Amino acid sequence: MKHPTKVLLAGSLLALTSGAASAQDLTVAYFLEWPMPFQYAKAMGTYEEELGVDINWVSFESGVKMSAAMASGDVQLSVSQGVPPFVVATSAGQDLQILDVAVSYSENDNCVVRSELEIDKTNTEELAGKKVAIPLGTAAHYGFLTQMAHFGVDVASMDVVDMDPPDGAAAFAQGAIDMFCGWGGALGRAKEYGNVLLSGAEKTEIGILVFDVTSGPAGWVAENSDLVAGFLKVTADANAMWADEANRAEMLPVIAKDAGMDEAATEANLATFEFPPVDEQLSAKWLGGNAQSFMKGVADIFVEAGSIDGALDTYENNVNTGPLETASQM
Repeated sequence: MKHPTKVLLAGSLLALTSGAASAQDLTVAYFLEWPMPFQYAKAMGTYEEELGVDINWVSFESGVKMSAAMASGDVQLSVSQGVPPFVVATSAGQDLQILDVAVSYSENDNCVVRSELEIDKTNTEELAGKKVAIPLGTAAHYGFLTQMAHFGVDVASMDVVDMDPPDGAAAFAQGAIDMFCGWGGALGRAKEYGNVLLSGAEKTEIGILVFDVTSGPAGWVAENSDLVAGFLKVTADANAMWADEANRAEMLPVIAKDAGMDEAATEANLATFEFPPVDEQLSAKWLGGNAQSFMKGVADIFVEAGSIDGALDTYENNVNTGPLETASQM
């Protein structure tokens, strides 16, 4: 094999003919400064080559904006949408489905407090009256609410400002806000000026799971299930490539360039990420039950905080493992 590290589908994707024909062009949402193995396949043109469709890749600043783009029909798939914005959208009636677990990253989504305030987990009562920048309706927002509830801090006593992570990190660096909540490169920049309240392991202990998904509108997925399965297969193969450290020297510079980051920052971010293999994603730990229960818990917390009007009775219908199961057989 001339290119042993190329992402390949097992066998041909002739079964995609009907789905690809109806899909024609495909628009996929993703994040900049959020490096993931799928970006190697993206940059190498593997998705287009294997699926037989033209793909328009569009970057977004938050999962909330991804939901809006899928609602308008401008986007068909979103890679690495946070679970909280997915829950917010589906709780409001948007018919979206989780298709896979894109990444788990408890260490790469957090809240940071300005160093000079000298506030840590031992004196969080001093957060009252402080100004915090958060992208509302996102994983960072959910993490913030859960941490504040854990510490007994009344969110109503704080000045909460809705800001995307890049803007929030800039304001945090300038000293315009006291606390930043966000992810990725923006979180890394914020940490230069402050400290986190809880580590990733400590957040997990109090029930804060932090993972993203690949999502899409239920109607579109139903009409293009084979195409979706092929897309998920290419993603899974890219993850498997990255899991083999022998491939990383080749993949890292490509991923870094696509993510808009330098290689050192890309490598540091990827070191905090986990990409569960397909069989694990289909198990009870993830899409076989736990993700559905977790979404219900997220929704109930948002309802209690007044962030959404109501929660669904169950989120079981918002997980579709069919395409991923098909992908596992390819």
